[in-house]
Amino acid sequence: MANIKSAKKRARQNIKRRQHNHYYKTTARTYIKKARALIAAGEFDSAEEVIRLAEKSLDKAAQKGIIHANNAARRKSRLQLYLNRAKANSA
Repeated sequence: MANIKSAKKRARQNIKRRQHNHYYKTTARTYIKKARALIAAGEFDSAEEVIRLAEKSLDKAAQKGIIHANNAARRKSRLQLYLNRAKANSA
């Protein structure tokens, strides 16, 4: 445990920031899981809406520096690719 006053403050700030960042990460992961489940079930219209929310949350996390911009782009791309392949296979 930190003994210096500034180190104690820094530890408190790190805890707050970790909780704040965790919210954005889990929100994005939740939307991605929901979208993949809807795609697997064949509900493409509702999946597109959830994908839009997932992309929004990934962009927000990337904008805040919680995840790298390329990481967000890769996740969005793979999610859209999964949807497009599922649509093509169902048709």
